[in-house]
Amino acid sequence: MSLYAIGDLHLGLAVDKPMNIFGPGWADHVQRLETAFSQLHDDDVTVLCGDTSWGIDFDQSLADFRFIDALPGRKIVLKGNHDYWWNTAAKMKKFFAENGITTIDILHNNSFTYGDWAICGTRGWFYEEEKSGHNAKVLNREVGRLEASLKAAGGRPILAFLHYPPLYTGYRCPEVIAKLEEYGVQQCFYGHLHGPTHRRAIEGTVGTVCYSLVAADYLGFVPKKILD
Repeated sequence: MSLYAIGDLHLGLAVDKPMNIFGPGWADHVQRLETAFSQLHDDDVTVLCGDTSWGIDFDQSLADFRFIDALPGRKIVLKGNHDYWWNTAAKMKKFFAENGITTIDILHNNSFTYGDWAICGTRGWFYEEEKSGHNAKVLNREVGRLEASLKAAGGRPILAFLHYPPLYTGYRCPEVIAKLEEYGVQQCFYGHLHGPTHRRAIEGTVGTVCYSLVAADYLGFVPKKILD
């Protein structure tokens, strides 16, 4: 049994959203994901760090989740900025159950355990949100969701998973970073950064937290192993 992470699958099996328009690095990315996941086992766990499906609702995202469900192992999904299909946890669980999707769980105001570790996380916050006119109320709500997840760890050592990077060359989100450090998070994995912005990612230990970028195109569409 192993724990993995990967973000930004950007699946669009039922919508006209070819990812190769974003560059040759995205060519055949669905097949590459399927090939990479074929090396995993049914007792493995993979955290999907947001931007999972381009579908704008459950109907449009169903094919994507059936594809994910068929991949080996359990998957834990958190929200990204392009996950327009996202709904309440109750509605998402009902959607999965009604469609026979059994290997996917939702990370939202909660946590999961992996051995002695707690898996915590949320979408996060980023400068793009600030530029679009969102205010402190929205930031505080997202920080609150992160804290709810961190509290749910119940004192276990924490691995945190975000969609937005909490730090980036030329940018910091002090509110998110403060929560990670307050709750003793040891490692934080994030996505969202693609193509040329990979070079602006910050990896390694900053303060008391070790940060890692796990966007799919950064990883070559191969999930990153975190723990055995």
